Amino acid sequence: MQYLQESDSIARAIANLTAAKTLWLDTEVADYKTNPRLSLIQVLDNSTDLNGDSVIILDVLDRPESSALFIDKIMKDPNIEKVFHNASFDLRLLGKNKAKNVTCTLRAIEKIPYYLVPLPNTQLKTLAEKLCYFPTIDKTEQSGDWGARPLTEKQLNYAKLDPVYVAAVHHRLLQISQLIEPEPATENIQELTQRYREIEHNWKQLNTEVEHIKERLKKAMDSQNVARLNGFELSSQVRMTQKIAFNELAEIALASGKNYNFSITLTKKIQAEISEIIDRLPIKQEEKQILTLKITALAEPKNSSAPRIEKADLESEDLPF
Repeated sequence: MQYLQESDSIARAIANLTAAKTLWLDTEVADYKTNPRLSLIQVLDNSTDLNGDSVIILDVLDRPESSALFIDKIMKDPNIEKVFHNASFDLRLLGKNKAKNVTCTLRAIEKIPYYLVPLPNTQLKTLAEKLCYFPTIDKTEQSGDWGARPLTEKQLNYAKLDPVYVAAVHHRLLQISQLIEPEPATENIQELTQRYREIEHNWKQLNTEVEHIKERLKKAMDSQNVARLNGFELSSQVRMTQKIAFNELAEIALASGKNYNFSITLTKKIQAEISEIIDRLPIKQEEKQILTLKITALAEPKNSSAPRIEKADLESEDLPF
């Protein structure tokens, strides 16, 4: 691990990092609840390092020139992939929307179906322990004082390992993603339909039970004035819809003298309302293919001892994809 505190050494390290193809990163922030200040930037360019020996820790606390240099040379470079966990948090102090080629392992895990990765949460600690089999990770320093100097040895050891976890999780998620995104042209449709039938009954049973319990919980918590319990939190909101007559909107828009050049989607209801003039409008049409999978119940096998399926039970489902 290299712990760099001088602007010159930080600048040299940044110059060397510009040659990297992929960097795994993390940050530590001082006073993040009140006046967030970037304290550390931890960088790993060797994903095979499982101990953090090659991690570079840049101490940029109160060194805006070093932070700006890192943003300019690394974060804005589209040729360098930057991998974070919960990237939106780090990007607040690392270039925001100016950052290019950013990968977020939090977003990646959220795209993977739960049944493939049934984890209690999507925290980096959980992913590193459950997916990558790191031993129990101590996160007590996460809420430590990153604005104090000098940093303790425990803080530095904690800081160097986060990009190691990010790299390991990143590679594991790439492996899983390859399994769940097969080529549609070579999919085994027969196996897919059979698997659907195998789980269909249990899924419907559990899904309806979950929805029923949720409705009962909402009503019970509201009636008994219970705001939260066992991880369940009840909230209430009033949704306001703002409407205006189209002719009034057009009159005001014309009177303003401004050119409001944006498109309006003509719903079937609007088309019916303006049917007399619709042929005179310069309408632009957009086409979008929508695939709908219609699933019907299988016919009852002869001599089956299963309960008889009535005609009403044979209603089909439309599942849009």
